[in-house]
Amino acid sequence: MAKNSKHIAGVSLAIMGTGFVATLPFQGPLIVDLLQGGFEAGVVGGLADWFAVTALFRHPLGLPIPHTALLPKNRKRVTTALVSTIENDWLSKESIQDKLKQIRFTEKVLPIIEKELHSEAIKKGIVQLLTHLIKHIQIERLLPFLEKQLKEYLSSIEVRPFLESVANQALDRRYEEKALDVLLLKVEEWLIQENRSNQLGSFALRTINKIEVDGILQFALKSFQSMVNEEKLGSILQNLLLNNITSLRHENDSNRQTILLQIRSMLGNIGDNEPLVDEVQNLLDSLVSGWEPSDGITEVLQKVRGQALAFIQDNKFMDVYLLPFVTKLLNDLKANTERITKIENWIHKQFFILIEDNHSKMGKLVEENLDKLDDETLIEMIENSVGKDLQWIRVNGAVCGFIIGILLTGCKALI
Repeated sequence: MAKNSKHIAGVSLAIMGTGFVATLPFQGPLIVDLLQGGFEAGVVGGLADWFAVTALFRHPLGLPIPHTALLPKNRKRVTTALVSTIENDWLSKESIQDKLKQIRFTEKVLPIIEKELHSEAIKKGIVQLLTHLIKHIQIERLLPFLEKQLKEYLSSIEVRPFLESVANQALDRRYEEKALDVLLLKVEEWLIQENRSNQLGSFALRTINKIEVDGILQFALKSFQSMVNEEKLGSILQNLLLNNITSLRHENDSNRQTILLQIRSMLGNIGDNEPLVDEVQNLLDSLVSGWEPSDGITEVLQKVRGQALAFIQDNKFMDVYLLPFVTKLLNDLKANTERITKIENWIHKQFFILIEDNHSKMGKLVEENLDKLDDETLIEMIENSVGKDLQWIRVNGAVCGFIIGILLTGCKALI
């Protein structure tokens, strides 16, 4: 377009020059004088505007005429002025920020997310991304942190509430009765074993022999020893104990109720048993300090990772779990005006920070790109951009000069 305009400008100047030369031999008729004056003024106007347009970019006819080739001589000033205009006027921080404030990012982004969320490409991309993230989790780096947190948690557990809770649960489920029945069963099994009566008799006689009494009690004790032997005494003790165990199994037995009452009292007041609480606390601290759970944690994490990968790669994961969850989040978000406003403010704030930190780079980028161009390339680029209008200045100069020349010649003829 610039070349066509330049050609038209040259043609207009050539027409004026040709017309002026063609009318020189003729003198007399008014019409010839008017045309000659018009062509003469058109030549002057066209040449003057050609000189002015050419002087902006280069020396006319290659002659170093003062105040010509203005752009190459003042390139640095032009670049500085252009950068300053871009930074401070056209693309100032304030104008960019004002424009960004008018943009509702959530109104533009949320519909796109809702639309693309159900596309197969997005579904596949999400699954691949989650799979990649889970596979590349470095478990060995998590171990020290998890082990430390687990030990700190266990060490922070207060034994007293834990013991009280266990005791209450045991009482609610009547575990004390079950424990007593189990104990009676084990004692009974021990008592009915072979040769158990002889062991009981031997133990009882040894105990009697250790008893030191005087007077009639000593006589009675010696008489009793002469009447029984180990087998007989053991059988008596065995039957006595078995009969007591049988009695203790009955729910209404008074001895059973007394024992259970003592057990329930002990369990109900277990939190007040300071020696027991301290002992359990020390035991827990000792177990935690000496515990090395790294192998167990590694095994659990690897198992969890495998289960997570299987869950994500299941076809139901996206359609049944993730997509409904995300859709609900988006719907809740759109319905929450206050939250939308906070998100918009946060997005704007991030853009403002980005602009504040990088606004000066915009002008430097323009300056760097302009400095990469040599004078000829820069002039050619400007001429291609605005050359059309500049060349029409030459055409207008020739035409206006022609009209003005006719008017001046007419006025001269009248005077």
